[in-house]
Amino acid sequence: MAVEIFEQLANDGHSDSQYWIGEHYSRSWEACRDQTKAFKWFSASADQGNSYGEFKVAECYYYGTAVASDEDKAVEWYRKSAEQGNRKAQYELGDLYLMGMSIPKDRNAAAEWFLKSAAQNYTPAFSRIESLGL
Repeated sequence: MAVEIFEQLANDGHSDSQYWIGEHYSRSWEACRDQTKAFKWFSASADQGNSYGEFKVAECYYYGTAVASDEDKAVEWYRKSAEQGNRKAQYELGDLYLMGMSIPKDRNAAAEWFLKSAAQNYTPAFSRIESLGL
């Protein structure tokens, strides 16, 4: 019943519902899992500026889930989400700067994003900050 409600709200253009129905298709038990539908809903949410949808679109491009792997697009979507304050996207963007993947390696930029993520109590960011000696 809840899935039907979320799907109706998603069809009506509600960005949070689009994100959540995408999560449903992405994480459901095997019979209902459909990464193509998940990406469709994450994209619809992201296109409306939803930072969670943007984060999930970035993950799809990064890992090649339902789309061809594309690090440049992953960086673009992580950045959009991070700039809106999404702590997970801030952490991931920091990691990309630290590794120099599809963006120039920049320890200072990495530290900046890790600090923003940690300021929102995203636990993995604390160990990255510690490893950078901050």
